[in-house]
Amino acid sequence: MSKSFLRSAITEALPDLPDVSKDILEETLQSLGVETHDDFQFVKEEDLLSALRPIQARKLVAAWSLKCPTQESGASSLTASPGPSTSMVSLSPVSTSSSSSCQSASGRFPDSFMIPWGQFPEALMQALERGRRPNPSMRKEMVRIVVREMMKVTTSLSKKNATDVARKLVAKYPKSLQDVIEGDIIGTGYGSLVKQIQNRIENVKRPTTPKIKKRTSHDSDTDEIPPEKRAAIQDTYGCIRWHVKFLPLGETAESQQQKKEELKKLFSQNEESPGPLKMLMKSTFYSQRQDVNQGKDMKYLLENWPYWFHEIGMIVHFNELTGVDLKETLLKNVEHKGERLLHFMKTVAVNKSKRFYQAATKLQMMRGEHSGYTQVTEMVLLLLAYFDERDDVMFHYVEDTCLAGEVVMDRVPLTPTIVVCGQSCYSSRRMMLSVDQVIVNENISSFISSLCMMFGSYYCFNIHYPTALASTLEFLQRCFFSINPERGTKVERTNSTRLHVNPRVLTLIQDLSDHEWRAI
Repeated sequence: MSKSFLRSAITEALPDLPDVSKDILEETLQSLGVETHDDFQFVKEEDLLSALRPIQARKLVAAWSLKCPTQESGASSLTASPGPSTSMVSLSPVSTSSSSSCQSASGRFPDSFMIPWGQFPEALMQALERGRRPNPSMRKEMVRIVVREMMKVTTSLSKKNATDVARKLVAKYPKSLQDVIEGDIIGTGYGSLVKQIQNRIENVKRPTTPKIKKRTSHDSDTDEIPPEKRAAIQDTYGCIRWHVKFLPLGETAESQQQKKEELKKLFSQNEESPGPLKMLMKSTFYSQRQDVNQGKDMKYLLENWPYWFHEIGMIVHFNELTGVDLKETLLKNVEHKGERLLHFMKTVAVNKSKRFYQAATKLQMMRGEHSGYTQVTEMVLLLLAYFDERDDVMFHYVEDTCLAGEVVMDRVPLTPTIVVCGQSCYSSRRMMLSVDQVIVNENISSFISSLCMMFGSYYCFNIHYPTALASTLEFLQRCFFSINPERGTKVERTNSTRLHVNPRVLTLIQDLSDHEWRAI
């Protein structure tokens, strides 16, 4: 099922649901395996509680159940009139046509599918026959073989298919595969057979996308390990043109080099005319991506692409990379959502946490002491306080007269950091940007510009969000920069499992939506 179709189905049932909540709900439905009209009848209220409030979930399930009656209800309505028996009607063409929009050939898949027992390794079959639980490697191999055979029969696979096939496996070897329970088949988390089959189906069906190299804050900074080795390989996240395979039409390696040199020459001449700069940055996007994805270090990138680290160049590259206008999108969303977010923080959030109340009060006092107040500044500082995340990972404070060469870089985080020249973000009239402990721009005049460039650097240079800023950056990403990838996360890897949507971010989005509804 296409994403646009899912969105139309959601909008039809819940027209007043905020767009951000619709995006999250789409992702939830896709992760459940909803692919056809037929799949809607298997969606349960509890499946949606991670994305919706209970009443919203009930409304959605009720609306879809009315449009998509189950096979049993269709059969019972037909048996009211004289004719074949219930069992015959449920299998007849008449029954199928009565709910053709909600049923498909994939619904008959489990009955016809045969478990390929003969393809299982001997060690696996010995374990099954003796009632012993297969070890993880044998279990994984079993799942791979089963899913491979499932894909040969049909490509329209869903969570229900995984459940039915798991039930078939357990029916023959209940002692060996006892972690799958009859009924809703609730296993032991990600170790359950259903989950393993479902995850394998999703992996097989996932399109092959380019891999990217992303640095994290734990990367070594020694000369012994080259940047391309330090970079971690992961799936793309939020990018539409990460990997540009071919040069633009009419371009050659020589012409790209000439334009790179032209940009460097214009920079040395302090050229600020937006027209030529935008054109040159856009036409050399291919070469810029080649350099950063090959692991060129920050000093090399700064020397060869100086305009990339200024607002005009960052905006062009970010737009080519993600399809989002970095600054324009932020300003538009701040205009529509900023005041509502601040109102929620000052009227609702302050009553939920003593720590946040104290932080908000301190920020209000600081704001009163300085004239450099902006709505965006207060919004970001309040978000950091609300999520109880470390502002010293996003901001590094120095004296207001400090020059770039005077910043003690050992004290600055590796991740993109706004170096604030002054005692606070409210009073500062000049800011710098540091990436990989390199000052890449020493004169940024506004907080909004520094925020855009700091955020844009995470995407342009393949850098993970640090865990210390995970919630704040994801909230800004989804609600103010309008980047809502269907899968994955930009937060650096840890030992814990990370969900596609940060639960704390999701809770705030839902609370904001509820607050806005109550305020109407």
